[in-house]
Amino acid sequence: MNKVVLVTGANSGIGLALCERLLSQDTEGLQLCLACRNMCRAQAARSALLTSHPTAQVALLQLDTSSISSVISAAQEVKLRYNCLDYLYLNAGIMPNPKFDVKAFLKGIFSRNIITMFATGEGILTQKDSVTSDDLQEIFATNLFGHFLLIRELEPILCQAGQTSQLIWTSSSNAHRSAFNLEDFQHQKGTQPYSSSKYASDLLSLALNTHFNKQGLYSSVICPGFVMTNLTYGILPSFLWTLLMPVFWLIRVFTNTFTLTPYNGAEALFWLFKQKPELLDPQAKYHSLTSGLGKIYTQPRKMDVDLETSEALYKTLLQLEIEVRKKLKEKQESTSASLHCRT
Repeated sequence: MNKVVLVTGANSGIGLALCERLLSQDTEGLQLCLACRNMCRAQAARSALLTSHPTAQVALLQLDTSSISSVISAAQEVKLRYNCLDYLYLNAGIMPNPKFDVKAFLKGIFSRNIITMFATGEGILTQKDSVTSDDLQEIFATNLFGHFLLIRELEPILCQAGQTSQLIWTSSSNAHRSAFNLEDFQHQKGTQPYSSSKYASDLLSLALNTHFNKQGLYSSVICPGFVMTNLTYGILPSFLWTLLMPVFWLIRVFTNTFTLTPYNGAEALFWLFKQKPELLDPQAKYHSLTSGLGKIYTQPRKMDVDLETSEALYKTLLQLEIEVRKKLKEKQESTSASLHCRT
């Protein structure tokens, strides 16, 4: 039986690297679905994968996790195509308009926290968020809530008798408890919406295990390390990255979190594909790591999460789901009535 694997945000970076690694291991035994917002880039990614693996089964799915209607439409399409879903990689994410705090950076260079600062971006990166057409904060919707709604929609093919399925979240070392506030779970008031959304995904993964393990659905979280992707390159001008790269290679001698390439960053995602999910620690984040000599490996580290907060967030998201579905239904009914009046 072929394993069905769906990867969100699969057209570039870590998502595309994961797809390449999965096909390199088993071209014939996989049905791979690239779920992407931009279909032109998705088609290019598919073509690249098929060039390396001509016999692979690689399908495309249009999915914008920032849009409620897009998520619901995509989920309906997935349920039409597949009877079951073995792996759902929740990888799509954005960090729009990142701002670099020069003062905090210069201060960090001359402190003992220099390696942590480089590895996590803590204290030196802020983002300016926006609001989606569904009246949700864009980073929250894209990185967390869209994925949550996708899981909810796909429950029928994720939770089946005699079947084990895995949810695998791409989190970040930038996921800090200090950036998250349950009273402001969309992070409307803060300056660290990316960090907040990633910490929320750590919490949500724990809650999903609490609610779905008995149904054969397991959730895990990974950190790709510090990787140079389109998201990363957007933080600084290109000439600065050129100057900093030799520094990063030097830092990797002292820390194993500088994976640097998407291939290395996808290590934990690929490693989890080969594990029995029921044996994994639900409170661990699985880190992609690279030694100073370039050896890549995966290591679990305890997440800074607790059951009480994870359950509270889960209930909050369920309530938000009810609200957004109601708004979407009202919007669709209004549009339908308007079109009827015109005809």
